[in-house]
Amino acid sequence: MSKKLLPFTKNQIEKIIKKYPTPFHLYDEKAIRENARDFKNAFAWNEGFKEFFAVKAAPNPYLMKILHKEDFGADCSSLAELIMAQKTGITGKEIMFSSNDTPVEEFLLAKKLKANINLDDISHIDYLEKCAGLPSLICFRYNPGSLKKGNFIIGHPEEAKYGFTREQLFEGYKICKEKGVKRFGIHTMVASNELDAHYFAETAEILFKLIVEISQKLKIKFEFVNIGGGVGIPYQPEQKRIDLKAMSRGIKKKYEQIIVANGLAPIKLFTECGRYITGPYGYLISRILHIKNTYKKFAGLDACMANLMRPALYGAYHHITVMGKERKPHNFVYDVTGSLCENNDKFAIDRALPKLESGDIVVIHDAGAHGFAMGFNYNGKLRSAELLLRENGEVVQIRRAETVKDYLTTLDFDGLNKFKV
Repeated sequence: MSKKLLPFTKNQIEKIIKKYPTPFHLYDEKAIRENARDFKNAFAWNEGFKEFFAVKAAPNPYLMKILHKEDFGADCSSLAELIMAQKTGITGKEIMFSSNDTPVEEFLLAKKLKANINLDDISHIDYLEKCAGLPSLICFRYNPGSLKKGNFIIGHPEEAKYGFTREQLFEGYKICKEKGVKRFGIHTMVASNELDAHYFAETAEILFKLIVEISQKLKIKFEFVNIGGGVGIPYQPEQKRIDLKAMSRGIKKKYEQIIVANGLAPIKLFTECGRYITGPYGYLISRILHIKNTYKKFAGLDACMANLMRPALYGAYHHITVMGKERKPHNFVYDVTGSLCENNDKFAIDRALPKLESGDIVVIHDAGAHGFAMGFNYNGKLRSAELLLRENGEVVQIRRAETVKDYLTTLDFDGLNKFKV
């Protein structure tokens, strides 16, 4: 069993807590940068390779700026994410805009920023043309249906709301060609948190073969193929990290066998990973408020599922370290809970841990993606601060914690005083 290590000590965390009360999310800049470089280097064989960081995984401009420095773009799916990219200095072809049921204002801004626009449905061609005009480059999201198995998080492709069918792809590219579009891309995303390296080579093979067929039939040239994200991380200690080099080798082999062999090279390879890039390098820091003994033992935290929704939403495992008790025997079993009025507000169920006490500092691992991002305000709970552990050991706040004033600010209390019932 591999160990879940931490980039900080209990003493360091205690000093941080004096300035920034728990709960908060803490990200490790050094590890994120090193991981980003390793990911980019793995695909250096493809001239033009680009990783578009999935902003939805960790929507913070400080993290985006760090990754932009490592030559990453931004995968955006909403107006707010486009604005964050713009304010971070990420514009033009460094943005991949992929959304569904897209409002007019989002298409307008994506077009203004000269982003790569990735359409989710054949009807969106006409919609985009009428509201913003067709761009010079167009990309479609492919849904392979029963050709490819999905997984629990994203669902089976034929049941998913995303993407064009195979027949719609041919029709869509034909329509765009007739409307004067001359540059094309193709995209798919069929899994989430996948740890099998071969899965992505199989996905690439499907897209590469499709590119050959469409190119030959419609006489169009593809500039890029975006194989999506979905690269997983080992949430559980016994899981192994995906073999990134094997994943890259598998994709390269398919590229040479299909794209190069059919005279279609060069085609740029794009990815849009989020979880893999920042997930393992973010931590939710919390304190135990209460220990409750009824039919079970419960350890109640000052964090709740508003700070990390994945365990409640997916039954997902997140490893837990109790600071200062790492070497203590894990001979007590607890449900680790939050304070929401929902019984599924639990970070762990029947988890073996050291004996816990009120005041213990708890670190919840692998919260660097889809952690803060999925926060919400049910029960009037406030979203926590985000902190960054810099490479030099300094800790800076990259998002302050919400206040009650923030929560109430959209309510019209002046109007309430005049409201008669």
